[in-house]
Amino acid sequence: MNYTDTLGSSAQRAKRSLATADTQKKNKALELIAQAIDSRRAEILAANAKDIEAARANNMRASLVDRLMLNDARIDDIVKSIYELIKLEDPIGKIDSGTIRPNGLHITKVRVPIGVIAMIYEARPNVTPDAATLCLKTGNAVILKGGKEAYNSNKCISDIMRDAVKDIFDPDIIQFVDDTSRETTAALMKCRYVDVLIPRGGAGLIRAVVENATVPVIETGSGNCHIYIDSSADIDMAVDLTDNGKTQRPSVCNALETLLVHKDIAEAFLPRVKARLDEHNVEIRGDERTAQILGDCVVPVTDEDYATEFGDYIIAVKVVESLDEVIEHIAKYSTGHSECIVTNDLNNAARFRAEVDSACVYVNASTRFTDGGMFGFGAEIGISTQKLHARGPMGLYELTSNKYLIDGNGQIR
Repeated sequence: MNYTDTLGSSAQRAKRSLATADTQKKNKALELIAQAIDSRRAEILAANAKDIEAARANNMRASLVDRLMLNDARIDDIVKSIYELIKLEDPIGKIDSGTIRPNGLHITKVRVPIGVIAMIYEARPNVTPDAATLCLKTGNAVILKGGKEAYNSNKCISDIMRDAVKDIFDPDIIQFVDDTSRETTAALMKCRYVDVLIPRGGAGLIRAVVENATVPVIETGSGNCHIYIDSSADIDMAVDLTDNGKTQRPSVCNALETLLVHKDIAEAFLPRVKARLDEHNVEIRGDERTAQILGDCVVPVTDEDYATEFGDYIIAVKVVESLDEVIEHIAKYSTGHSECIVTNDLNNAARFRAEVDSACVYVNASTRFTDGGMFGFGAEIGISTQKLHARGPMGLYELTSNKYLIDGNGQIR
């Protein structure tokens, strides 16, 4: 049995006791995890410091270092999110529907755990406690395969969580993949003990998993997100939403990558938004009309730019003729994550909602709200950009499956 099969079989064994645990027992384990992360933060920060030092030595760009970095405030957020998770309703055992058939059969549809969930993700150590605690609450065992850039942080947090739950559950309900090699990653994609694999990261990672995995996959994370400034938009609002979507945290998947501006508002809007983006040294890659309005500061845009999730202080810009052109552009380049229209035209808002085929479609609000916590789901395991099983922020309910329970008194067919 190879390394990943050993992890998988241990997870399959450990999931049985977790799947039948009541809410009180699971919440107690979550409380112990929160307390351990809080009290052992010095260990976590020391491990993270090693990752940050290595990242800077390897000239990792600043936005990705920010994604990798932990500090007291971010650990506070992790702990807070676990306590919020404890307060949320446990979906396991919830009755979705029930019926009595004419022959007297009682059929009940209930929520159950998926089983063993594997995560492959990049350099975001906060994913480690988010994934583990969400899986615990929903009765799933989890196998965590983080990126090598965050190895020390992820290992430390995983060890702390396993230690915290060991007196309540088999600690193998949470397992961390120590081996960072590509071979082990490839083996995890084919591990027969894994019920579902969730990749979380850039387009390259997600594509590699989708193309090579033989276990079921839920695609999450890749976010080439758009904002469209309609001709009727409030310019002050449009500037605020564009700035927030691009600069508040550019390395995350719900950050803006492309700005589309109607030709009738472009001359009034573009100089205003440029002045705001200049405060963060955002590079503007624009088409000819954008360059005519803003001048030589504009880098000529390419089709590849429109298809790119920059994750950095870079934005692609296009001046458009119509809402039809906007919808066609988004359909061609979007990854199906989050899109926004800024408008005071109710008909255009309705068309945008109906015709843009992404997980989250906004009218006059920042795409940065695409987040389990912001939607009231507690933490989320990722943002699903596919349509089967789950779409959008994946909270507790999306980490469950269903089972039919049929009760009879001797019926035969």
